[in-house]
Amino acid sequence: MTTVIVQLPDPRPPGPPERRFARFPRPPRGAPPTRPSLLHLGPGDTAAFGRGEPGRPPAVPIPDPGVSRRAGEITAAEDYWRLSNFSATATYVVENLEGAGEHVKVAPGRLGAPVPFEISRVLLPAHGEPAAFKVFAPQHAYLTGESAEAEGERTVSPFALDPTAKYFLVLLALCEPRLRSPSAAVVPGATDVVTRLRGLPSCRDLSRSAVNYHIDYLVGSKLRLRDPVEPADPGGKREELVALALRFDLVREEHLALLPPRSGG
Repeated sequence: MTTVIVQLPDPRPPGPPERRFARFPRPPRGAPPTRPSLLHLGPGDTAAFGRGEPGRPPAVPIPDPGVSRRAGEITAAEDYWRLSNFSATATYVVENLEGAGEHVKVAPGRLGAPVPFEISRVLLPAHGEPAAFKVFAPQHAYLTGESAEAEGERTVSPFALDPTAKYFLVLLALCEPRLRSPSAAVVPGATDVVTRLRGLPSCRDLSRSAVNYHIDYLVGSKLRLRDPVEPADPGGKREELVALALRFDLVREEHLALLPPRSGG
C-alpha cells in the first residue's frame, strides 16, 4: 500500500552561476509533456536523499555540490512521514504548500522529525537556489459530524468570528499580504485597508477611524489579545492581530474571495 509519494527533483545539475537562470531548450512542438518521476513508499519504507556516494545512488538524487552525499532520509508512516537530517551543519525546511507560510525546520542531526503536511516541499541549502523536492502524504482523516456532547456546560468558542461582518473584512485586509505571500513583512495601515475595501458596496463609506474602531473591537472583544499593546504603537495592534489570525487559521486563503478584485488583475 502506498502512503507517501516523492516527486523527484530535476536530474539536471545546476549550471555555472552566470547561466543558472538560462532557459532550457524547449521540447519539439507536439511532443508529449514531460511527467515528473515519482517514488512510491509504503508504511515503514525509507528513501535516502543527497548527492550519493560512488556506486550508491540515493533514491532521491540531488545533484548539487552544496548538498551532502548522504543528506538525509524520509520514512513513510500511515498518513504522514518523517524526515531525518544527516547534515552536521545545514538546517532543512519543510514548507506546507497548502498553508500561508507554515513550515517546519529540521535541525542538523535531527532524526525522525514528523511532518504533518499533506503536500510539502523540502528545501536544502545549496549553491544558488535552494535544492528542493516535493512529498505528498495521504489525505488526512477528519472527524465527520459533530462529536457527542459531554455532560456539563457547553464549550464556548474562543474565537467566534462572523465572516459576513465588516470587522472580519478589516481583519482579512490586514492579513491579505501574508496570505498571498508569507514573506510579506509589512502589515497594511488603516488607510491601506480603507483603499482595499472601498470597492465593496458595504465599505464605500468606510473611514480610517472606522477601521481603527474595528481593530480595537477585534483586539479587545473578539480575539481578546492577552499581551498588552502599547497605545503609542498602533502598528503593534495590527501585527498581533495578523499573527494570531494566521496562527490559528482564523482567516484562510478561501476567504480572499470576499475581497474585491485587486487592481491590475
